[in-house]
Amino acid sequence: MESPAQRRLDVIQSHLLPSSNAEDDSFLRRNLTSSSHFLNGEKYSVLLPEKLQSGKWNVHRSVRSPLKLLNRFDDHTEIGTLHDTFVHAAETYRDHKYLGTRIRVDGTVGEYKWMTYGEAATAREEIGSGLMYYGLKQGACVGLYFINRPEWLIVDQACAAYSYISVPLYDTLGPDAVKYVVNHSGIQAIFCVGQTLNSLLSFISLIPSVHLIVVVGEADDHLPSLPSTSGVKIILYSTLGSQGHSNLQPFCPPKPEDIATICYTSGTTGKPKGVVLTHGNLIANVAAFCRVLKFYPSDVYISYLPLAHIYERTNQIICLYNGMAIGFYQGDTLKLMDDLAALRPTIFCSVPRLYNRIYAGITNAVKASGTIKDRLFAVAYNSKKQAIMNGKKASPVWDRLVFNKIREKLGRRVRVMASGASPLSPEVMEFLRVCFGCIVVEGYGMTETCSIISLVDEGDSLTGHVGSPSTACEVKLVDVPEMSYTSDDEPYPRGEICVRGPTVFQGYYKDEAQTREVIDDDGWLHTGDIGSWLPGGRLKIIDRKKNIFKLAQGEYIAPEKIENVYAKCKFILQCFIYGDSFNSSLILIVAVEPDVLRDWAASKAIQYEDLGELCKDPRARDAVLEEMNHVGKKAQLRGFEFAKAVTLVPEPFTLETGLLTPTFKIKRPEAKACFGKAISDMYAELSESDRTSQRML
Repeated sequence: MESPAQRRLDVIQSHLLPSSNAEDDSFLRRNLTSSSHFLNGEKYSVLLPEKLQSGKWNVHRSVRSPLKLLNRFDDHTEIGTLHDTFVHAAETYRDHKYLGTRIRVDGTVGEYKWMTYGEAATAREEIGSGLMYYGLKQGACVGLYFINRPEWLIVDQACAAYSYISVPLYDTLGPDAVKYVVNHSGIQAIFCVGQTLNSLLSFISLIPSVHLIVVVGEADDHLPSLPSTSGVKIILYSTLGSQGHSNLQPFCPPKPEDIATICYTSGTTGKPKGVVLTHGNLIANVAAFCRVLKFYPSDVYISYLPLAHIYERTNQIICLYNGMAIGFYQGDTLKLMDDLAALRPTIFCSVPRLYNRIYAGITNAVKASGTIKDRLFAVAYNSKKQAIMNGKKASPVWDRLVFNKIREKLGRRVRVMASGASPLSPEVMEFLRVCFGCIVVEGYGMTETCSIISLVDEGDSLTGHVGSPSTACEVKLVDVPEMSYTSDDEPYPRGEICVRGPTVFQGYYKDEAQTREVIDDDGWLHTGDIGSWLPGGRLKIIDRKKNIFKLAQGEYIAPEKIENVYAKCKFILQCFIYGDSFNSSLILIVAVEPDVLRDWAASKAIQYEDLGELCKDPRARDAVLEEMNHVGKKAQLRGFEFAKAVTLVPEPFTLETGLLTPTFKIKRPEAKACFGKAISDMYAELSESDRTSQRML
């Protein structure tokens, strides 16, 4: 008897035309007798039935692979783990550049010095053997407590080779969070640098599972010693490598279903949650990305995004599989432009926060360059934009006259730019495509899906969406009636984004309750994001379910949506929107763009002692609020979504002040507490203004 799964497959196949190549999706088309208004004309993803019995066509899959969710590389199906990936890379690209740094032994900065794939293979075997020498068994958790540098990847790959589980520890996490993660995961060995060693030693007695600390980098030979009763050994990274070299052990390769890493998400509320990801999860995700974009051994990537974040981990695996060179930044984002000039990468991945700064910097510089250059830029920009929109090649004259100077900022060789972690505004994406003349893609994902859920397709000129589903997962939208989002919405279906497939995580470590909250009985991961399907099968993020709150009159507010709108205001570096059920209006805390606010003050001949004093000037607040209203109207915010009052602050929100997560999301409870007085003052001011207006009536 035919199984339900086979019957579903038969139904799907009956709606697709056969071709000479099962994966040649250019021949896909709809059987227009079923749900034709959903599928007719789909270009980027196709719609399929979730269950045979329901008859509802509500599941989208990539048009590149509608019949099968990808879980292996197209040209290397034998690769199923990170260990397999490294073996493939080391054998194929042994003498190619792999890991590069600029920092010399004496601390000075020069050109990039490189470690080859073959040298990295030797180092990972030594480090893995060293961990075995110190008694770590398969399945042991190993902590990585330092920022991006070659040793991070060597240790991570050693863990993969000897079946250890790597657990990244954000270097910006406070002691309480680090203690929690170490104890919760039972970490036995921690790799750190001198700075984080001091932090660890301050609470070493409170993390009893740790018995080995390995110090990486610029540490001297006089390491602190602990009493033998502590059971903790502190050694240098070089010592561990030497001991491993003298006691080489055979690899203990993991299976695809084995845990590769536990990534703790530092959420906006509550304790960190350990996201359990297997080798198979990670390989499926990277294999899907490599089907969308082509990479080459000649490509060069700059690593500065936190390696503790799944976005950067994914990028590193992509580089590894394709034999690319990875150059590390110096460790200071203020010197990133200098690193870019020295490395001249071909692949540049970042987050909207940096792209917004690049956009603002260039546009402000153009405006300040004078009328003639401003007009020349506008003509060049519009001409090249039209060519891109029409699928044509722009005149090279504009690059020579205008855009090559802009491309120099990233080393002039960038051919692919990618954005992730939060929404990139359509204006900025368009600006990057025009100015840098390269492929610019935006991805949407989360730690629980190994990063990528959807990705903008190369050649798709439409902005304002996050592309089509990855070939390694399927996506559906689930009705959220309390927010009035349903699959019957016109003109496009809307609902909570749910994901299923080989990239979806195994659950939260030691937390079945929270796992059940996000993964339902049918295996669908509920993301908490609200999406809408656009023409062609593209996904658009329109709201957030988890952080919504109500105003006094019952209106639902999605704070991230409004903050993303106001972030386009020239005065605003960062902002925090606040509202509650006791008040009918929203208010905003703004971390100002210092240079923009100072230039405005100069144009108005306003005198002030420092930026803090200028932020308190009512004229500055009025100017920012006026610009915010202009930006809000342009974005078609609804009346109750406009902030009615603003407080300006001179200092940005940072990880160090506890207002941002390591992925640069606002910690809302902490921000509320930090700006409690300003919030109270603004609401008191609005209340007094309302009473005055009523008396006048």
